[in-house]
Amino acid sequence: MSTDETFNPWRVLGSRAVYENPWISVREDEVVRPDGNPGIYGVVHYKNVAVGVLPVEDGHVYLVGQYRYPLGRYSWEIPEGGCPAHEDPLQAARRELKEETGLDAANWEKLGEADLSNSVADERAVLYLATGLVPGEQEPDGTEVLGVRRVPLDEAISMALDGRMRDAISQLALLGYAMKRTGGSAL
Repeated sequence: MSTDETFNPWRVLGSRAVYENPWISVREDEVVRPDGNPGIYGVVHYKNVAVGVLPVEDGHVYLVGQYRYPLGRYSWEIPEGGCPAHEDPLQAARRELKEETGLDAANWEKLGEADLSNSVADERAVLYLATGLVPGEQEPDGTEVLGVRRVPLDEAISMALDGRMRDAISQLALLGYAMKRTGGSAL
């Protein structure tokens, strides 16, 4: 077992594009696996960075509800969306908050970053806390039919813990903020 964190036990023999659209590309690599045997590895490349916004005001958070096509079900989550390569993630977060909730925020703080499904995809997320909220009009894009709810923060945290909110970006933002709020101690 190697303790060298820079050591890559995979060897790529070849790669071919399998599929591409404006948001993702999929490739299949012919590899030599760490055990020395030949294999294949499929990789999904995300063309956008995911951004998530935790809008907090007076002990409440704003959640966005929408039907998620890949899951075949409705999902309550924090405002989130994609940040193209030419856009700053904070600017994308501001845009997504406005589009999905109508809110703007006076104060922004980066909560962290995460790799969302690193066994098959390279999708990266950047998470922000938004405070000093100012109401406005929603501006959803054509793929969104959105509900917005103002929920007590503790209720949203409970939703993240008990499975009512299963979106990874939302869980990371809410639970990370809860830990930060309590000084890193247990909830």
